[in-house]
Amino acid sequence: MKKTTGVLVAMALLFGVQGTAAAAIDCEMDFNMSGWSAFYKTGSGSGTIHCNNGQSMKVKIRTKGGGITFGKQRIDNGRGKFSEVRNIKDLLGTYASGGAHAGAVKSSAASVVTKGDVSLALAGTGEGVDIGIDFGKFVISAR
Repeated sequence: MKKTTGVLVAMALLFGVQGTAAAAIDCEMDFNMSGWSAFYKTGSGSGTIHCNNGQSMKVKIRTKGGGITFGKQRIDNGRGKFSEVRNIKDLLGTYASGGAHAGAVKSSAASVVTKGDVSLALAGTGEGVDIGIDFGKFVISAR
């Protein structure tokens, strides 16, 4: 009887662990942000992350960095596509960013930022005047 009970407990633990393993989810982010740069670049905004498992989260976005960059810009109706994750909370944190850009009045931009195994492809259109090469961080936090 003790062997049978032990085997059943072991099987329950094994299947229980497999049953709780989270499946990979796909998430996207809609956002708006604005910022300025004069050697030091900064920007802020807000958005909402939506995932294919029904989860969503309102977020704050901040960018900081430096480089040879000048101007001001605004992105309206930006879109971001994350690489697959196990949990929506895995998307929060600091991403490394970098890029070259130039724009006047109406412009569009696209870039990719990374945080460990998580990547975020960003695209948007907006207004502003900017030119330069920049590097720094892109931070997503819960609102």
